[in-house]
Amino acid sequence: MKLLLKNGFVVNVFTGEIEKQNVLIEDGVITGTGGYDNSDADIVNDVSGKYICPGFIDGHIHIESTMLLPCEFARACISHGTTAVIADPHEIANVCGTDGIRFMLAASENIPMTVYIMLPSCVPATNFDEAGAVLEAEDLNSFYKYPRVLGLGELMNYPAVVSDDEKVMRKIKEAHRSGKIINGHAPKLTGRELDKYIAAGINDDHECCSSDEAIERIRKGQWIMIREGTAARNLIDMLPLFDAPYSHRCILVTDDKHPADIIENGHIDSIIRKAAANGKSTVTGIQMATIQAAQCFGLKGVGAVAPGYAANLLVLDNLDEIKINEVYYYGSKVCENGRVIEFESPVISGPLRESVLSSFRMPVLSADNFMLTPHTGKCRTIGVIPGQLITEELFFDIDFSINNGIDTNRDLLKLAVCERHHNTGHIGLGFIHGIGLKQGAIASSVSHDSHNLIIIGASEEDMAIAGNRIREIGGGNVVVKEGRIIAEMPLPIAGLMSDQSAECAASQNYKVRNAVYEVGVPKDIEPFMNMAFVSLPVIPSLKMTTMGLIDVNRQEIVPLFED
Repeated sequence: MKLLLKNGFVVNVFTGEIEKQNVLIEDGVITGTGGYDNSDADIVNDVSGKYICPGFIDGHIHIESTMLLPCEFARACISHGTTAVIADPHEIANVCGTDGIRFMLAASENIPMTVYIMLPSCVPATNFDEAGAVLEAEDLNSFYKYPRVLGLGELMNYPAVVSDDEKVMRKIKEAHRSGKIINGHAPKLTGRELDKYIAAGINDDHECCSSDEAIERIRKGQWIMIREGTAARNLIDMLPLFDAPYSHRCILVTDDKHPADIIENGHIDSIIRKAAANGKSTVTGIQMATIQAAQCFGLKGVGAVAPGYAANLLVLDNLDEIKINEVYYYGSKVCENGRVIEFESPVISGPLRESVLSSFRMPVLSADNFMLTPHTGKCRTIGVIPGQLITEELFFDIDFSINNGIDTNRDLLKLAVCERHHNTGHIGLGFIHGIGLKQGAIASSVSHDSHNLIIIGASEEDMAIAGNRIREIGGGNVVVKEGRIIAEMPLPIAGLMSDQSAECAASQNYKVRNAVYEVGVPKDIEPFMNMAFVSLPVIPSLKMTTMGLIDVNRQEIVPLFED
């Protein structure tokens, strides 16, 4: 069957022009653009006054961090114009190893969105992590044969690349041998060390917090991923990259975005809208989200409205607002009048499904687990920076005579990261500033990248209640106030993903996010996403793992107190 989209204004992502054209589609591929008429097609869709552009590609995302299964993620994002994502399943791989990768491949089969995979390069992220698995080069090699596997995911352990670590370099060499792309992740790296990192074959970076940092990398040949997610919101600082001579080397990504945010604000479309609201070209944003994303990953025949390209297309009522009316995936309509057309979800049963359930192996917690021995001297404290994944190193005088050092007046809260994969009983314990909790506790099994149990509290008793509830439900997010659970979001799949619909998960997401305001968190802070990165020891400058405080810049464990 031949389909003709007639009388639309086509966004040409090669030239930036907008032209009134007809688009002919056959067998999922665009066969022509221009002066085609009704006689050339079996079905004609008159889209007069509307705009046609390629479907959007999210160039870097962890689907697990949306807390949705791939099919539910697709249901949430298709109406926002996303027809493909480049996903790195290193979250579930840190919990379940290669079974986690297999699960994500199976769970993303035969849905109306292409889920490309980048193999997790750092499981665990560093030697300071206690993850559920360890993946070496030989564990990854067999996956390169899968057509949807594009390469090696973000190399977060950039110190290992710079120092020529044998195991990490073996993964890089195997990716190169297979002709695959390698993603980067090297915040604040500059100068000669950056040169060495890029020279290893690192294609891109999504961790830039300033345009100056990004421009250095563009000048050295890297692609830059402009990120705007739930916790990391870098777009405003990266707006200069929407202009020449930098825009052609940039793509758009979300990295980590919660379901409530996707449903309320959108996905890649929301980044383009926000850039346009700040004076940048909508067409430039579309180019970043389509053809440039395809070029970054070496995808052929994807990302443009042109002959020979996949008919992954959006029909927009309004270009400036990216108001999406219809979405086509390989020529089939999957969204009409802004509503997703229902499709079947993949069914995964047997050992593979069982492998991602029951992921908690840890003892019951008590308030005593979170008590610190009184100490004099300055206390090294993690300082959270709103809207950023980087943290700062702060020092406070701690008064242990009251609440074992917790001081809500100074926003000094107890922080614990508890090992949950191997029943070691290890707990990293210290203080955190910048969350704003006034009472109670919050806990989550989403704590990048090893996904141990992380808890922040103004009360050790409430911390124990929150942590034990997470353990009981097999993972999730919990808010505790005055000894009782006031909100929870179960995440039984590897302690990372819901088994519910996108709408149900978003509703639970709203409830736990709003519940934190009851315990004093300011409304400009999203603590669950912020706390999820407090345990990631590859993003400067101070982080907490089950082994204790990590100085990321020096890559070493540091004492809680400086005498």
